[in-house]
Amino acid sequence: MFQTEIDTSTDKAAVWLRRGEVIGIPTETVYGLAGNALNEDAVLKIFKVKNRPHFDPLIVHVHHREAISRYVETIPDAAAALLEKFSPGPLTVLLPKKPVIPYVVTSGLDTVAIRVPNHPLTLELLRKIDFPLAAPSANPFGYISPTTSYHVYDQLHGRIPYILDGGATDIGIESTIVGFQNDRVTVYRLGGLSVEDIEKVTGSVTLDLQRSSDPRAPGMLQHHYAPRKPLHFINSPDEAPDTNAGYIVFQHALPHIPAHRQIILSPAGDLTEAAKKLFSAMRQLDKSDVPVIYAVRFPDVGLGRAINDRLMRASASPSQPDN
Repeated sequence: MFQTEIDTSTDKAAVWLRRGEVIGIPTETVYGLAGNALNEDAVLKIFKVKNRPHFDPLIVHVHHREAISRYVETIPDAAAALLEKFSPGPLTVLLPKKPVIPYVVTSGLDTVAIRVPNHPLTLELLRKIDFPLAAPSANPFGYISPTTSYHVYDQLHGRIPYILDGGATDIGIESTIVGFQNDRVTVYRLGGLSVEDIEKVTGSVTLDLQRSSDPRAPGMLQHHYAPRKPLHFINSPDEAPDTNAGYIVFQHALPHIPAHRQIILSPAGDLTEAAKKLFSAMRQLDKSDVPVIYAVRFPDVGLGRAINDRLMRASASPSQPDN
């Protein structure tokens, strides 16, 4: 057991990482649970602390897009164009790994998911250490991803020694994961970078969002990002006129639901603002006295696609078989 400390010192963070421990770090998407990606024992601690299945691969974080070539065999032209445009940022690319990346990071796959996070403290930390960081979201496996250092503390205090406090995250949902099959750009996970923005650089893309017990990339499992209370993902508020439930809605208040039982993510109708607030809203209702949560489908464009993806996975039954 640790006396978990929350602080803004990247020097302290670097000390723990060099010792082979895992810590909480901020990114622009969500907070990560980070360890030395080249140290198998440190990576195994990530899986243990999260109670994450070993078949679910991790994302590797580096300080600059030029550093990616140290850890991957090839970078296709489309990947290079996307990295130049969107790194640092909420873009993760799936590329053939070099042997220096242990298979425990990639869950036995020959590809590694890698990105440059867009957070000043974490970029400063990455420049201070001489290894990349493996870092899934800093929460127990399957639960709501954390968007503040205190969310991390609430879930993992005593299990990790240190949380680097970078304030609330700017985007609030995980990175978009893109791979490359036969020169075709493929999106494996919807996230903080919209499909529309990717297509402006690469042309049309393929979506491969399988929910598998044998995933090709992180974040593809069927049941994920879920509160402990039941969450139902509905197309219309008319499907669940339950005044005792909690509701997550996009823009407009539901007239038949008490105001204190609904969270409006963006009265202005801004999907970026809604994405930023999504996980906090789920967490708030999960800690409230409501017995069940309903989330009303968002517009299926831009970041609305990623929001709907998270809500769909959060509503899936844990006992439901993957397919």
